[in-house]
Amino acid sequence: MKKIKSVCVYCASSSKINPRYFEAARETGRLLAQNGMRCVCGAGNQGLMGTLANSVLENGGEVLGVIPRFMIDEGWCHKGLTETIVTADMHERKERMAQEADAVIALPGGCGTMEELFEIITWKQLGLFLNPIVILNIDGYYNPLIEMLHNAIGENFMRQEHARMWQVAQTPQEAVDAIQNMPVWDKNIRKIAAI
Repeated sequence: MKKIKSVCVYCASSSKINPRYFEAARETGRLLAQNGMRCVCGAGNQGLMGTLANSVLENGGEVLGVIPRFMIDEGWCHKGLTETIVTADMHERKERMAQEADAVIALPGGCGTMEELFEIITWKQLGLFLNPIVILNIDGYYNPLIEMLHNAIGENFMRQEHARMWQVAQTPQEAVDAIQNMPVWDKNIRKIAAI
């Protein structure tokens, strides 16, 4: 295990969602700040992304936002972050967010959030990302996705060992505890990436 100094949080920009998800974003932000962990996020100013960033900042923490130029042009960028990195496109954004992270937490979200989560799990399977990944399963939101991952293992698209690439947490506190206690992944596991 290594000390977690920087946590990438994947989350939605939608504002028309259950208030429970906003509570989870606020609590996650508070916990990251109180534990001295920098938050890395997509630099959005709306939805869970904006709520998360505001909570980290309000609690004395730091937020690094990574956002592609076209999103700035659309007016979607949070203007009060500690630091903002502008990328050429979404691919560069995701790569930079992963480079800056000692761990990943996925809050509830839509296609973009799930795509980011699946990509970072894939990178871990290939030994390209070795850090903790936690799925924050607020109110069972991710139950179908978690079931699908286990189904992929059951159908031999992945190995049983790959189930250790992520952990599932029910609360922000469980998520923060999990990233601090998960061991660093062995990059040699890529030798069993294919079945």
